[in-house]
Amino acid sequence: MDKKKIKDLEQDLLEQLEKLKSFLNESNSHQSPNFPQWNKELRQTEEKLNSIHHWIKMAAELHHCDEIIQSNDAELSELAKSEKEELNKQLKILEESVYKILVPPDPRNEKDIILELRAGTGGDESSLFAQELARMYVRYAQNKGFLCEAISMSLSGKGGYKEAVYSIEKKGTFGMEGPYGIFKFESGVHRVQRVPETESSGRIHTSTVTVAVLLEVESYEININPTDLRIDTYRASGHGGQYLQKTDSAVRITHLPTGLVVQCQDERSQGRNRDKALKLLRAKINHRVQEEQAKKISENRKMQVGTGDRSEKIRTYNFPQDRITDHRVNISVHNMQDVLDGHLDEIIDALKKSEKESL
Repeated sequence: MDKKKIKDLEQDLLEQLEKLKSFLNESNSHQSPNFPQWNKELRQTEEKLNSIHHWIKMAAELHHCDEIIQSNDAELSELAKSEKEELNKQLKILEESVYKILVPPDPRNEKDIILELRAGTGGDESSLFAQELARMYVRYAQNKGFLCEAISMSLSGKGGYKEAVYSIEKKGTFGMEGPYGIFKFESGVHRVQRVPETESSGRIHTSTVTVAVLLEVESYEININPTDLRIDTYRASGHGGQYLQKTDSAVRITHLPTGLVVQCQDERSQGRNRDKALKLLRAKINHRVQEEQAKKISENRKMQVGTGDRSEKIRTYNFPQDRITDHRVNISVHNMQDVLDGHLDEIIDALKKSEKESL
């Protein structure tokens, strides 16, 4: 952990503490509506400073152990090695608290998401791979205890997915890491290299699938004027045209100011399809607003782990070599089928670690 950052943080907290004490020491401070908040912030600042001071003290003790280990006294050196090992264990635990002070948790990490997959270059092979990725994400979400629900799907002639959209939500456990905290790393271009089943010459093809992770937002968070919507209904059909509905249950919604179009035909009820389509529309509008804001401040907030931009190639799935490579953290794993069966933790954990180290 960067000692300069810790010292700078200590100085900031000391200044904040003095300011809060100054407010609270004023004769009429107890009459202020901010008095309870100032008291709360004072306690929190003192707790943060205690953690910082504890870390600084332990870091100094660790440095002292290193000096003794380098000395010519063999007996003291052995004792220092034993003490250093114990100090490192304690310091690792303490660093989690200090890290949370340095980098407060992103409140978005607890939020639910809309996951959108689109076949890119590669024709039918791309749509077939999109179907495999969709299956992987559904299984991963289920492994994490999330609720995964299809919003819309568009099939290719070979039975793959030209587009697939899912809602992934927590099951109500407050405080646990939500879908966004885990799936946010998946936004971007996923590239697959393999020999298609239809390729008689055995030539390896390269195809791509684009993944977007959108924050799910409530109706009160995004104000959509009903007059800005054009809502069309049509008859839904399943795979290959079977299960033809006799009522116009499928819904397509166009947001006139932005030109965004969403649709849903997954439910037999027109009302349910409309609700799902509106959920997707809110997420897309919110995502567009966030993208515009991010462009203005990208130089200040861009993370080393990747921008999450849809055009960014983030991962390659090389089937002939049974290798998946994430290009943002340069990690490769060789258990392709295991990952495609929904076991992404090794890759996601590496991305989380990189994000943490970059902040």
